[in-house]
Amino acid sequence: MTARFRQGAGRLSLDYVRTLRRRGKPGAVEELPDPEALAAWITECSPIPVSTLPTPEQVAVAQDLREAVYGLLTGSDGAAGRRLVNAAAARPTPAPELDSAGGLRWRADDTVEATLSLVARDAVDLVSSPAIHRVRPCADPDCSALFLDSSRPGRRRWCSMDTCGNRAKKESLRARTG
Repeated sequence: MTARFRQGAGRLSLDYVRTLRRRGKPGAVEELPDPEALAAWITECSPIPVSTLPTPEQVAVAQDLREAVYGLLTGSDGAAGRRLVNAAAARPTPAPELDSAGGLRWRADDTVEATLSLVARDAVDLVSSPAIHRVRPCADPDCSALFLDSSRPGRRRWCSMDTCGNRAKKESLRARTG
């Protein structure tokens, strides 16, 4: 199965804010425009599959939370955004349980609320840790993704070498070989 959503930013909250592609640029792309898309993100990116289709109201809450998390991660948040993230973090998260074969599965009464709580808790944890100083914006001017630079020297430039980094290297080669 091909992934629909970009992952690999280093933290769940960073992957979540990537659901608004090209943030602040012409042609920004909303990847969570409707209940089906939110359900797909939760199923693909969280430990628990969606049990019921989210409501349009939950989609609006998810988008608002994403923007509040982005503000928190970039230091451009306000008191209202911080309250929204804290409120989401206070909600119940998925609970682990063993199935009849002894395997791990996750359970939640409200999978949307529980997943958003995981995102908010991850953002709070990241912002309150030294790792926040390693959160970087992608150097590609057409990309607005944030990522956690876990490289030893701390000089990673692109959110992904497979996409933005590869594109930059190709452009550099074209410019040199003209």
